[in-house]
Amino acid sequence: MGTTGSLEASDAASAAVAKTDKRVSLASMQAKIAAEAYINDAIEPTLTICLMKLQNGFVLVGKSAPADPANFNQELGEKFAREDCIRQMWPLEGYLLREQLSIAPGDSSEGVEAGKAEG
Repeated sequence: MGTTGSLEASDAASAAVAKTDKRVSLASMQAKIAAEAYINDAIEPTLTICLMKLQNGFVLVGKSAPADPANFNQELGEKFAREDCIRQMWPLEGYLLREQLSIAPGDSSEGVEAGKAEG
């Protein structure tokens, strides 16, 4: 299931002002999705849960539910629950990119650990 709307608008706005290609993009995040499944349980049939497994094994849980059960729509519930997962993924990917950018070429994490042990 694809996403359309606010996620694409945010991604396009970010791309428009980017000075380098070093950024988290919607496409890069979607490429990391290995599997997703949707749950609508009998306890609350208008609550949609998206389980999204990333290629590295990390699992995100997104959810969606209308305020008025009469407004429930299965397709929209799945779309919004999936978008909730991607919104959770964005800061995680941002942290990962920032970590990668902070390591200068030739540096190693071993030096960081050694510095901690000395200090």
